[in-house]
Amino acid sequence: MSHTAHIPSHRKPRRSASKLAVRAGVAGGVLSTLAMAGTASASPSEPVAETTLEMPVLNLDLAAEVSSAVTTAAENTRLAAVEGELTAQEESARTGAAAEAKQAKETAQKAAEKKAKEEADRKAEAERATRDSERTALKTASAPAKAPQGTGTVTAPATGSAAAIVNFARAQVGKAYVMGGTGPSSFDCSGLVQAAYRQAGISLPRMSQAQSSAGTSVSLNALQPGDILYWGSKGSAYHVAIYVGGGKFVGAQNPSTGIVERSLSYDKPTGAVRVL
Repeated sequence: MSHTAHIPSHRKPRRSASKLAVRAGVAGGVLSTLAMAGTASASPSEPVAETTLEMPVLNLDLAAEVSSAVTTAAENTRLAAVEGELTAQEESARTGAAAEAKQAKETAQKAAEKKAKEEADRKAEAERATRDSERTALKTASAPAKAPQGTGTVTAPATGSAAAIVNFARAQVGKAYVMGGTGPSSFDCSGLVQAAYRQAGISLPRMSQAQSSAGTSVSLNALQPGDILYWGSKGSAYHVAIYVGGGKFVGAQNPSTGIVERSLSYDKPTGAVRVL
């Protein structure tokens, strides 16, 4: 048998450089030992020399590698924790912003609905008031006058210039009261009286104080359609209206009521003057 017997090799997965160096050193030592043994058996008469085998020195800094690996793992863990915290904060911010936006939208929607309802109620109330005034005017125009003269009513409907004044005044019922208004869409008290008398071709002063001094004073028990009613002292009245017969007057009262037709008992005037 040959001293250098063939040792078959087996292919194995590649190993690291440090492990290959160790295996190479061990293999070298084994081969050296086999070679020495073969020499001794071939020459038995020769004394066997004592041989010292030197093992290869492993130059591995395992502690440094382990420390580096641990440090890398710790840093990766810290970065993952920081990223997770940032993700959580972003998600919380998005959730909070969405909730605030939803609440703001609901509040705005409720406010818009409330405003729309209030506007609808206001329009409905104005329409009811206009219909009531129109019905009152129609009833007054169609009802026969039966009360005797001297009670604030008339026995016959107005005619001529008085009819023109009364018809114009009643046609303005339901329109708005606006301070300084002289028509056609809005009036104040003296503006309505002046515009009504203009229909009869009569020019009146603009202010209620002067209108209360126009014409001749008449008793409230002897009124005729077209007479000017006033509140306050004659010559310094603060409000005027037109007597339309049937114990009623038409006047631009205030911004809340607008132009209305009311009974004398609703707001009894101080006096009256007759211009016709």
